[in-house]
Amino acid sequence: MDQLVTVMGTARPKPERAAELMRLLLSFVEPTRQEPGCLEYHFHEDREEPGVFVFYEVWRSRADLDAHLALPHLRDFWEHRMDYLATDLELRFLEMRSPHGH
Repeated sequence: MDQLVTVMGTARPKPERAAELMRLLLSFVEPTRQEPGCLEYHFHEDREEPGVFVFYEVWRSRADLDAHLALPHLRDFWEHRMDYLATDLELRFLEMRSPHGH
């Protein structure tokens, strides 16, 4: 089995676009959770910095993550992300060291 792929990202929106960005990112949650290879997909708002959004994803493989990123709605978001963001997405690709289980 491929190594699990974990992605953690932070989105810092332009203040005037924060509510719109939150709605858009929330709309990605359920469809993404239904994708093959998606083990976890969570969307958060920072308690210390309201309006800052953090997402956490765990994928069965890099191929599954790549298939997710190639979907039209995500390609469109990536192309237009700076319309919403004050600074570019902060992405961290993590390697899980603890055992993964449900």
